[in-house]
Amino acid sequence: MPHTLFISDLHLSVTDPLSSKRFLNFAKHIDAQTEALYILGDLFEYWAGDDDLDDPFHRTITSTLRKLTERGIKIYLMHGNRDFLMSDELARTCNATLLEDPTMLDLYGTPTLISHGDALCTDDDDYQAFRSQVRNKSWQQQFLTQPLAQRKAQIKQLRQQSEQEKIRKQMSIMDVNAESVCTFLRDHGYPRLIHGHTHRPARHLHHLDGHNCERWVLGDWETKPNALRCDKNGIRWESIPN
Repeated sequence: MPHTLFISDLHLSVTDPLSSKRFLNFAKHIDAQTEALYILGDLFEYWAGDDDLDDPFHRTITSTLRKLTERGIKIYLMHGNRDFLMSDELARTCNATLLEDPTMLDLYGTPTLISHGDALCTDDDDYQAFRSQVRNKSWQQQFLTQPLAQRKAQIKQLRQQSEQEKIRKQMSIMDVNAESVCTFLRDHGYPRLIHGHTHRPARHLHHLDGHNCERWVLGDWETKPNALRCDKNGIRWESIPN
């Protein structure tokens, strides 16, 4: 049956061969009936800029995605909190389409809103301030004027700082805020919602203003490869070999 797949938070990098192996195996075995693959952010552990496309590891990933499009599978990329600097050259290399966050889809007749999900974690004030800064176009343009090696060094420092801060934060702060989810659903007409970011794969049902809204959360691939499969009959977890 024709269907669409959703994945998120792969955090691919040359230093994590297991996640990369899982992704390459997943891509190799994608069903011929797959119409589209949506990657909802954090495809890479980090992305320092499209001038890093010649990196051999990055070439392996982008060529894998392009080969999927040669089989007739449409590829859609959304920025995450790790790879918000992905831009047009990367998309062209993959033969993919970059999406705004959020994006509304008509998915086999069901209105479905897709997002990376980090904008919903509004209890984490420090993170939201950081997100606002790095998503600013002026900040990005200024950052990208620096040499690639310098950018990578700064990103590495920021990642180390982020990991240290996570230790002192309560887990609940790093999850989505319930009221923010309700506002998000209300503002977009009570759709089904699919997002990642929190690494807490689950199906939630929100009873809101007389509407029942499904919220599906994708998990990370460092823990276990996972994907959602959607077709005209609904949505379910896709079985992926580990």
